[in-house]
Amino acid sequence: MSTRTERFTRVTTPTDRTLERHEVQQDTTEPVAVAAPVARDNLAERIVWYLAGVLLVLLAFRFILAMLGANPSNGFANFIYSASHPFVAPFFSLFGYDLRYGVSRFETFTLVAMAVYAVVAWGLARLFTLNRPRA
Repeated sequence: MSTRTERFTRVTTPTDRTLERHEVQQDTTEPVAVAAPVARDNLAERIVWYLAGVLLVLLAFRFILAMLGANPSNGFANFIYSASHPFVAPFFSLFGYDLRYGVSRFETFTLVAMAVYAVVAWGLARLFTLNRPRA
């Protein structure tokens, strides 16, 4: 007569992937079968976080260049200022906007824009995963 032992294990990784493992043992200590990981990634959620990441990096570059007083005549600085302008423009009037490029300045409105866009991205990502069961 043989003995049979079954063990089922579920682990959730920090990136919300669920790994399931099913082991069956018969008269030995070596596992007989191991299941593949269960993919639970949501494409829409990943797209939202990718776009938010690109925007937040662009705004972070703008903040750093403004803090260091980057010359707007430089091609890279001009590109960063121009590309990020539409995203920070709604926040200009929060703290008084004084447009002086080439002078070191602390852009509080850029930090506020980064926080607002991060919260909006988090909300959209959660919206796309409302019906996803939690492990």
